[in-house]
Amino acid sequence: MHPAFSVIAFTTLSGAGYGLMFWLGLLVFAGQAARAPMLVLVALAIAFALVSAGLLSSMAHLGRPERAWRAFSEWRTSWLSREGVAAVISYVPLIGLAWVTWRGGDREWQIGFALAGCVMAVVTVFCTSRIYDTLKPIPAWRTRWVLANYLMLSAASGAVWLWSIGVVGFALPAHRGDVLILVVLLLAAAAIKLAYWRRIDRRTPMVDAASALGLDAGTRVTPFEAPHTQANYLMKEMGFALARKHSRRLRQIALALLALVPAIVLVAAMAADALRPLAAVVSLVSITIAILVERWLFFAEARHIVVTYYDAKAS
Repeated sequence: MHPAFSVIAFTTLSGAGYGLMFWLGLLVFAGQAARAPMLVLVALAIAFALVSAGLLSSMAHLGRPERAWRAFSEWRTSWLSREGVAAVISYVPLIGLAWVTWRGGDREWQIGFALAGCVMAVVTVFCTSRIYDTLKPIPAWRTRWVLANYLMLSAASGAVWLWSIGVVGFALPAHRGDVLILVVLLLAAAAIKLAYWRRIDRRTPMVDAASALGLDAGTRVTPFEAPHTQANYLMKEMGFALARKHSRRLRQIALALLALVPAIVLVAAMAADALRPLAAVVSLVSITIAILVERWLFFAEARHIVVTYYDAKAS
C-alpha cells in the first residue's frame, strides 16, 4: 500500500495523545492529581493538541475534506466512522477532566471523567486498528497482532510523554518504578512488533495468478500481453514496492529507536538524576521517530491482492 504521510502522522500523533490520556486517567484515579494539578492540566493540554493534530492531518488524506462530516453517518457498518465518533466523544472526558481539575472540583466528578477518558482512549485506538485488520484483501493486516501493536504502541508512547512532561516541565523526583514500567512497555511494544513481522513474513499468499484462474498451486501463468501500458492508480496505491533489504534495515532502525535507545538512556537516568531531563527528551524523540518508521513500514509492506493481476509477466 502507498504510505500516505497524512495517515502516518494521524496514527502516530493521535496514538500518543490517547496513550497520554489513558495514563493520565489512571494517575487521577490513583489520587495523584492533587499532588501535581498543574502537571495534569499541562499533560491534558498536550494530549488535546496531539489528538487534534492527528485528526486534522487525517483530513488531508480525503479527496473532499469539507465532506468529512459524512463519515460519521456510517457508524453501524464502518470502523472508520466508529473511530470518528469515538474520537469526538473522547473530547468530552478530556475537556471535562481539565475543567474539574482547574476548578478544584468534586473528587467524584474528577474520577468519573478520568475513567471515562481511559475507556474512550482504548475504544478509539481499538477502532483505528480495526479499520485495517478487517480488510480481507490485504493479507498483511488480517491478523490480531495489528490490534495488539496499535494498543501497545499507544500505551508506550503515551507513558513516555507523561514521564517526559513530569521530568522536564516539573522536575518530579526520581522513582525507579516509573523507569522500570517504561522499559517494560517499550520492550513489550518491540516484542509485539517482532511477532507481527514474523507473522507476515511466514504467511503464504491468499491468492496468486494460478489460483485466481482455478489452476493447481504453483502453476506458472504467463499472459500473452501485459495488462497495462503504463503505471495506473491501482499499481501506485495498492502495490507499493519495497526491496527486502530496505525493509530489513528499516525494521532494525525502528526496533532500535523503539526499545534499545530509550532503554539505555532511561537506565542511565536511574543511575544519575542529572541525566533525567536529557533522557526524557531523547526517549521521546526516539520513540516518535520509531513509530513514524514503523507506520511507514506498516503500509509499505502491505499489498492488496489486486496487484496479483499485475504480477504476472507477459512472455
